[in-house]
Amino acid sequence: MRAELKWTVVAVAVALAACGKKDDTAAAPAGDDTLVVKIGHVGATSGAVAHLGKDNENGARLAIEELNAAGVRIGDRAARFELLAEDDAADPKQATAAAQKLVDVNVHGVVGHLTSGATLPASQIYNDAGIPQITPSSTNPKFTRQGFAGAFRLVADDTQQGGALGRYSVESLKAKTVAVIDDRTAYGQGLADEFEKAAVAAGAQVVGREYTNDKATDFNAVLTSLKARSPDVIFFGGMDSVGGPMLRQMRSLGLQSLLVGGDGLCTAEMITLSDTALGDERVFCVEAGGVDGDEVAANEQFRAAYKAQYGTDVQAYAGYAYDGVKLLAAAMQAAGSVDAQKYLPSLKSIQYQGASGKVRFDEKGDRVNAALTLYTFKGGQRQKLAVIR
Repeated sequence: MRAELKWTVVAVAVALAACGKKDDTAAAPAGDDTLVVKIGHVGATSGAVAHLGKDNENGARLAIEELNAAGVRIGDRAARFELLAEDDAADPKQATAAAQKLVDVNVHGVVGHLTSGATLPASQIYNDAGIPQITPSSTNPKFTRQGFAGAFRLVADDTQQGGALGRYSVESLKAKTVAVIDDRTAYGQGLADEFEKAAVAAGAQVVGREYTNDKATDFNAVLTSLKARSPDVIFFGGMDSVGGPMLRQMRSLGLQSLLVGGDGLCTAEMITLSDTALGDERVFCVEAGGVDGDEVAANEQFRAAYKAQYGTDVQAYAGYAYDGVKLLAAAMQAAGSVDAQKYLPSLKSIQYQGASGKVRFDEKGDRVNAALTLYTFKGGQRQKLAVIR
């Protein structure tokens, strides 16, 4: 196996596996020696976070189109890549149904899911079928701690995100008191727990721990309770679809606490959802990813190609979905096969540079030296503060 695989442009990794089937020939039409490679993508393309799910799907689709335009060969055969896209609406039950559907049509690998609450239940189905899965955006640490050979993550996990935000709130934002709200999802609760631990360890006092849900629109009871305690920082573990309206209600109640959150709040849509409540340097967030140094050029190249193709800017994790697809293709090329048993060792040992920077996986399937990017919002725009690792 080649230990080092480098491509000019990279796209979201979707592990390709075949569960013992002869993938190299099954999908090709009669009389055609083309190898059809089926990549599954699952994300929420309906519901409150559909803008993020579509962003990821677009990144994966762009990678597919580039691979086909490049005339990739696997072994001695020309390959044609197909994207099989499913919607899980960020719902665990829909996620398992979507996963089973992809297993039933013998996809060679999967990029997804978008959210941790969908990724975790679906991961068991892919593992049982022997299909590698690369998530471009799920951050719950449990995903790669289940002992699944084909589970890979392209972003930093909640331990890193929550820890960085907890320390930053105390050390840089000078918060002495913090309140914590989470949306009870696997993502939101896990992130909030890690934030709370890190903030307390750094010296902050937690003056309230409250809960909502990922479809809530009314937060007056929770926020009124917290207002009486005047926290310097309110941390919200959840997505922009809830965080934006929550911020508007914070301001309407006269709550001047800084709002801090994870990558679910670090989106372009947060600006629209928050409206005038966003303010300047009143919201801080961290994105589980980021590039610096010699990684910047490839990321900018990807963003330009994405905008040219779709007429809109990247929301959050499209570049990771893009890299996931291309990582799988690179591993299959190195192994000369789309059989997971043959290409999985190449994926595990890959060293790759793409749209999201340098990619290498540890023994659990987590990205080595995963980056985090700290942001605030100012003048109605997201403003980068720092890339940390």
